[in-house]
Amino acid sequence: VYPREVVKRALARNAASIILAHNHPSGVAEPSIADEALTRALAQALALVDVKVLDHFVIAGNTATSFAERGLL
Repeated sequence: VYPREVVKRALARNAASIILAHNHPSGVAEPSIADEALTRALAQALALVDVKVLDHFVIAGNTATSFAERGLL
């Protein structure tokens, strides 16, 4: 994921906020350190153009983990 591409899409849709989501094929919905770092980078890039990241979900099987619920945003 390239932050500039996410920013471009948010601007193209005139978004004020976004929700991110991705899957973990491993079946474990626990966010990795890389997931946390990428989320911070995306939130910082989007903040430059006044787009807020409302949440980021990690989905694995029937389980989803919310960054917002964990205080990671």
